[in-house]
Amino acid sequence: MATFLLDSSVIIDALNGKRGRHLLLKDLLSQGHLLACCAINVAEVYAGLRPSEEEATGRFLRSLQFYEVSWEIARQSGLLRREYSRKGKTLALPDTTIAAVALHYGLTLITDNVRDFPMPGLRFYPLP
Repeated sequence: MATFLLDSSVIIDALNGKRGRHLLLKDLLSQGHLLACCAINVAEVYAGLRPSEEEATGRFLRSLQFYEVSWEIARQSGLLRREYSRKGKTLALPDTTIAAVALHYGLTLITDNVRDFPMPGLRFYPLP
């Protein structure tokens, strides 16, 4: 059994019934895997939410295992962003924070945007 940290784009697609993401997540759950999110996901999803979607979205997000962004994770996120900036690659702070959560807790990331997460040691679930 694995725990999968969902990138915000995967959560949004699942909520909107796009790209078969809700079916993928149901399949992973039926196999006994856990699905997870963090504070960044919650903030990004709510930022683009229409008021009529709030109740269903809240239920879905609360059904996911929630991983805290601790002081150490926040530090690691900043260090990752700084490291890649020095290499000439600008990464978004939300992405480095999601990566830091996955790395800290040993989670596998499900994302459509693998190029936004070049960190060594980060595990990905291959999306179809």
